[in-house]
Amino acid sequence: MSNNQVTQSKGYKYVIEHMEEDDENTKALPEWVKLEYSHMLKLVGKESSVHFTSLSLNSIPSLKNHLSKDKSITTATSSSISKIEEKGNPTNLTILELIKKLNINFEKVCLLDPKAEKILSIEDSKKFEIFLYGGILGDDPPKDRTSELRKFNFNSRHLGEIQMTTDTAVGVTKLIIEDQIPLDKIPFVDLPTITFNKHESIEMPFRYVTDDKGEPILPPGMKEHLKADLNRSIDDF
Repeated sequence: MSNNQVTQSKGYKYVIEHMEEDDENTKALPEWVKLEYSHMLKLVGKESSVHFTSLSLNSIPSLKNHLSKDKSITTATSSSISKIEEKGNPTNLTILELIKKLNINFEKVCLLDPKAEKILSIEDSKKFEIFLYGGILGDDPPKDRTSELRKFNFNSRHLGEIQMTTDTAVGVTKLIIEDQIPLDKIPFVDLPTITFNKHESIEMPFRYVTDDKGEPILPPGMKEHLKADLNRSIDDF
């Protein structure tokens, strides 16, 4: 599949308009970005897909390689490795180019925007086919990167007042739209502290969905990445 090709699939489409700065030297996305992108594929429904748009041509091979090697995705989606690229589509197309390529009505696109007037509801499952997310994956404080998409005047909805990581926002959208669970019935934890051991911990400045034990749901591998990053910071200090 070429970089300009996209795969049409059943279900809903969750689109991440990539706004991170890619590393032109290593041609790879930051590890935490790849972990969040992988997590999105696990979170969406089996018939739905995730499109990663506006990626640089340099970073696409790296992301495809990462997704194809993530066994947790195949376990969660009941898909073979050969189907991963169909479920997660990295492309250098912009969101506007993707809409045109898929021949989807502009009115069927919903921008998840913290500044939207309306909250996302289960009724929106009948109104929209694409759910669009923009911005860096969890700025603290937020930089309102969504403003770059807001100018296109998409229909928009919000997911509450507290910022989520983008993979969490995708998962919450899936719970509302596909599982028909209202936002106020979804269990959340705000600003959780991730504890590594009795001496090391870190507070995450976001809202997360919790599991049945009340723990924040992080991307697989993220806790280990955070600990390694914390240790590097201590060593640099």
